[in-house]
Amino acid sequence: MERVGARRPETSHNLEDVLKVLFSQRMLAFHALVLVLVPSFVWLGFWQLDRAGQRGAAVDLQQSNLAADPVPVAELTRVGEDVDPDDRWRTVEATGTWDTEHEVLLRNRDGSRGVGFHVLTPLVTEEGPAVLVNRGWVERGETALDRPEVPPVPEGAVEVAGRLHYSETEENTGLRNRDDLPEGQLMMVDVDMIADDLPYPVYGGYVELTRQDPMPEAAPEPVALHEEDAGMSASYAVQWWVFAVVAVVGWVFLVRRETRDAREAGAGEPGAAAGTGEAAEAAGAVEADGGSGGPAETAGTAGAVETDGGSGATAGTGRSETA
Repeated sequence: MERVGARRPETSHNLEDVLKVLFSQRMLAFHALVLVLVPSFVWLGFWQLDRAGQRGAAVDLQQSNLAADPVPVAELTRVGEDVDPDDRWRTVEATGTWDTEHEVLLRNRDGSRGVGFHVLTPLVTEEGPAVLVNRGWVERGETALDRPEVPPVPEGAVEVAGRLHYSETEENTGLRNRDDLPEGQLMMVDVDMIADDLPYPVYGGYVELTRQDPMPEAAPEPVALHEEDAGMSASYAVQWWVFAVVAVVGWVFLVRRETRDAREAGAGEPGAAAGTGEAAEAAGAVEADGGSGGPAETAGTAGAVETDGGSGATAGTGRSETA
């Protein structure tokens, strides 16, 4: 027959406690959180690494195109077609006459003295089509609705050179042309839209002016080169991967701590049960001893006293009667 205080196997007891902890509601929520965060951090790291590669390629393209020899504008763009992104930043040359009658102003453009306008003027080339040329930055008037003072262009034929760009769109600039702007003002260089209002064909893309001959006495401020930057994407990728490692290490640490606490708690219970069983056994022994020895001895002692007392009494009576 099994004793009352018999202890169950410690290994089975500890394993049950550990499993209860690992699959508790709180730990299951933590497991799920780690399963979501770690793959997300890893993916974000690779995404940033891909962005770093794209930005690095843009930097290389800009530097190589800026260093390339100038070519005629007709070699890199055609009427009705946009500029190939691989040809952006290339220096192109053209000869023609300025058409200030169809000149437009580009709003909210930065310059050395704050926000102003860029002056976009068609240059009608000797071949017939025109190319849109950003002549540079001018300061705005009293308000953004006022037309600023724009320096005049040279008379007659001019030779120009500049950096080639593809048409600006809402997708590549985040800007959008509006219908409520003053006449002759636009938000971006939408070549197709501008070409629809011109009386001659227009080459795709536009040119940021870097030089012209002859040079006018006064000219808009040249547009500053926007240098491509590789940015911090590579370091951001490393940071996301570090976050993933930290999440895994934190998960391991918490699991180990919880399982250790469960084992320690489980190891304490069998000892307590054993102590209770030993106390019960001791109590049983005391009861057994008390039932067999204590009352019998008491009865025997009492009987002896009664016998002795009875005999003594009888004897005493007899002596008394005789006397």
